[in-house]
Amino acid sequence: MSFSGIESVTFGVADMEEARRFLDDWGLRQLSATADRLVYETKDGGQAIVRPKDAPDLPPAIEPGNTVREVIWGTADEAALRDALARLGDTEPGADGIHRTRDPNGLSLGFTVSRRRKVVTEATPANAPGTPRRLDRRSPVHDHAEPIKIGHVVLFAADFAAMRAFYTERMGFIVSDEYPNHGAFMRCQVVGEHHNLFILNRPGKPGVNHVAFTVTDIHEVIGGGLAMSRKGWKTEIGPGRHPISSAYFWYFENPLAAPVEYYADDDYCTEAWQAQTFERKPELFAEWAIAGGIDGKTRRQVVTVDNSGRGHA
Repeated sequence: MSFSGIESVTFGVADMEEARRFLDDWGLRQLSATADRLVYETKDGGQAIVRPKDAPDLPPAIEPGNTVREVIWGTADEAALRDALARLGDTEPGADGIHRTRDPNGLSLGFTVSRRRKVVTEATPANAPGTPRRLDRRSPVHDHAEPIKIGHVVLFAADFAAMRAFYTERMGFIVSDEYPNHGAFMRCQVVGEHHNLFILNRPGKPGVNHVAFTVTDIHEVIGGGLAMSRKGWKTEIGPGRHPISSAYFWYFENPLAAPVEYYADDDYCTEAWQAQTFERKPELFAEWAIAGGIDGKTRRQVVTVDNSGRGHA
């Protein structure tokens, strides 16, 4: 396969200072900050780039408001990049040397040799009767999260068939699981995380559903989510667990785009992974989930219902 993962996501926003505050709280490391451009990075060097939404050099938005304006995909080396560009066929290099095209939604995509660093982490071992794996140590309590990578993006597809064909046939992504004609979970490598891209059918209305940041384990999902709650950021939904992909999650509203997600412990696929089809229904979005989140001070559930209307089902 040609691609190794997401190098960067660029957002166009109305309020740069509020975006900066969010990224600081989210746990990313600031690389640079000016009135016109914020650059933050994950532990592995993946970048969240923020620009004013009316910046003339930004790619066009695919939906109104704050949103993702570009996703850059990385390759392992120059040979893989050449292979990817040959598969795509109609890319054009920009002034920065990055070749670009647009997907059927109109979203700008770029391609470059990856500069991300390899990060090796150890999730907290779990103890089970007869199989103790965490000996003489307590499970951690995190007071914040430090995202490891930009794990995936989720897009609403204005033309689902065209989007599915583009990413599988031209980008070479593999479908890990699917809601037939409604949603497709795709990974960019044969061996890798369950999905780097998920597309959801929303005829005639392209958009961004969310951007997801990988953390170490469920303890960091919870600790990071509680920290964001203490700092006043509103939960969209979570914490919870996805039965498809198996990941634990927590989504937050934010000044960058659609909700962003902390997640951990997703399925890891090889050539032996058996893709399945599922009916699109609420219980397959979440095995369980807390609407409204957990209050960061009381550590108790915020009593509410999920009125987001964003198609989680």
